[in-house]
Amino acid sequence: MKRVVSVSLGSSKRDHEAEVELLGERVHVRRVGTDGDLGRARALISELDGKVDAIGLGGIDLHLVAAGRRYLIRDAKRLADAAERTPVVDGGYLKMVVDRETLYWLRDNMGLDFRGKKVLQVSATDRYGMARAFVELGANVLFGDLKFAFGLPWPLTIRGVDILGTLFLPLICRLPFEMLYPTGEKQKEWEPWDWRPLVEAEIIAGDFHYIRRHAPRDMTGKIVITNTVTAEDVEFLRSLGTKMLVTSTPEWKGRSFGVNVLEAALVAVSGKGPEELGEGDFKRMLRELSLIHISEPTRPRLISYAVFCLK
Repeated sequence: MKRVVSVSLGSSKRDHEAEVELLGERVHVRRVGTDGDLGRARALISELDGKVDAIGLGGIDLHLVAAGRRYLIRDAKRLADAAERTPVVDGGYLKMVVDRETLYWLRDNMGLDFRGKKVLQVSATDRYGMARAFVELGANVLFGDLKFAFGLPWPLTIRGVDILGTLFLPLICRLPFEMLYPTGEKQKEWEPWDWRPLVEAEIIAGDFHYIRRHAPRDMTGKIVITNTVTAEDVEFLRSLGTKMLVTSTPEWKGRSFGVNVLEAALVAVSGKGPEELGEGDFKRMLRELSLIHISEPTRPRLISYAVFCLK
């Protein structure tokens, strides 16, 4: 049996494990939260090195992306460098495939027409594939990178993301990660915002911890597109009046794991290092798992997803 562990900077109260079958292999996946403690996360990764088949980084990305360029986050690199033998992945490659295809699946199979829809994606630089897909699909989309990371009240267009990202991401990626993203118990705190782009959005998309932390008090009629949600998170969104929740990763034993877990599991069963796998390899494996159905010449379509109608 393959063993995969996701070491997360998130709350340990969200820990979970499951045993699944992928590509004919049994895989035991486990998520371990370190409550925002980078030192503890690094020590755990070092301890797991050589003892498991792949390690996922949860609650932190290795890279942020703007204008198609990837910028390495210094704190994430320090975590990844703690493993010398076991591959460490953050789900970044899979996000580029799965996030965008989720949106096309919703259009083609759920009849969700994004044209002109008011969309707020909480951060574009960590889910750049999703950001580009919203633009391609004609959504009236704004991005909350400045607001959610720094508290600055200016929404961005995709052009603004690309320009500011190119200028400032090399510096931003050197900042302590806790300055950019809620870790540990901060992920459980709810500080509702009445920020106009958030309140007026018909669709809120992207990282769930950003969404969970600052969801407005009234989510009536809104659609949320995200992942990494627990049963408790589903109930939280329902209590606010959320119309629909869409998760882009499979539900394993009661929760949708992060993309880093799925990517680590695919790396483990492939027998290859993450540097040997490209977008085509991930699409092939997802197709074999019936997570993506490819029927040329049409676009790949995501067919394993969870849609919760929360009315």
